[in-house]
Amino acid sequence: MPQALDTIPTDTLACGNPHETAEHSSANNESRANLLNMDFQSIRSVVDADFNDVNSLIIEQLRTHVPLIEEVGKYIINSGGKRLRPLVCLLSAKAAGYEGNQHIDVAAVVEFLHTATLLHDDVVDESNLRRGKATVNAVWGNAPSVLVGDFLISRSFQMVVNVGDLKVLNIIADATNLIAEGEVLQLINTGDPDTTEERYFEVIRYKTAKMFEAAAHAGSVLAKPSEAVEEAFASYADHLGIAFQLIDDVLDYTGNAEEMGKNVGDDLAEGKPTLPLINTLKQGTPEEQQLIKDAIKHGGLDRIDDITAAVKRCGALDYTIQKANKEADLAKAALSEIAESTYKKALLALADLAVNRSH
Repeated sequence: MPQALDTIPTDTLACGNPHETAEHSSANNESRANLLNMDFQSIRSVVDADFNDVNSLIIEQLRTHVPLIEEVGKYIINSGGKRLRPLVCLLSAKAAGYEGNQHIDVAAVVEFLHTATLLHDDVVDESNLRRGKATVNAVWGNAPSVLVGDFLISRSFQMVVNVGDLKVLNIIADATNLIAEGEVLQLINTGDPDTTEERYFEVIRYKTAKMFEAAAHAGSVLAKPSEAVEEAFASYADHLGIAFQLIDDVLDYTGNAEEMGKNVGDDLAEGKPTLPLINTLKQGTPEEQQLIKDAIKHGGLDRIDDITAAVKRCGALDYTIQKANKEADLAKAALSEIAESTYKKALLALADLAVNRSH
């Protein structure tokens, strides 16, 4: 199972670790540089044919006699997402030695479920921009957004049942349930300046990392590997998902709307206590702490410049990046016993890209 955060040794930090030797740091940086030679398109090209099959299956499974469902479904599916979770599923299946084609179905299921959560998220958060386009709720309204999300969830379970693998079904069902719990946990934390770092990590583990984990775990299970191999892929993706979300939280202060495809400062406007804010509450001056508390309680978009300055002055962004780098390293370490292959190399490169991106 994925390694609990409180069991991770602090001396495994890969960025700015005072205990790390110069030799180890140099070797680590060289390793990252080699992996970063694979950009996202290079990683995807490793399973390009499978990826195209997933896209075709997604379009096929959106067909229905209700035109609005198909119209809304195609709008969000074709809105420019990189489909990282299906990619993780395909790569994990292949890296585990799977030679069939059911990983195509599982990858499409993962994308449908992820898309459903986006539809529901945008309604809850009252968002009007995602991936550089108007959100479904901004175009069609809240009701169609929620109901099409429900359709995608139900379609996902039709598809995963047809795969005929009870273990895969259990993984997907459990993940869907935990993701829903994560959504509620985030709602509880929203507007609460007393949210702890532990509560924050619980939310992102459930809400974000769990779908990555399910994608890798379900993909690898298709190959019928040992339990240790299954757990390796699950652990890899759990840490990958956490790293990905941590960098997302950094980009909320350093990115721009055109690159990110969303409004910079959205989380701040919604009063979500992300790690940079939580850390600033620990490290900031009394004035900065009050500024952050007010922003979490009431939304702080009108003071984003002051808040960003406080977050940067306290080193909260560096702290969050350091945590993300640690998670990326743990993701790669989880695959240490997996046989070498082009697919494994792509998974390792994906972990580095998760923390070395601008959007």
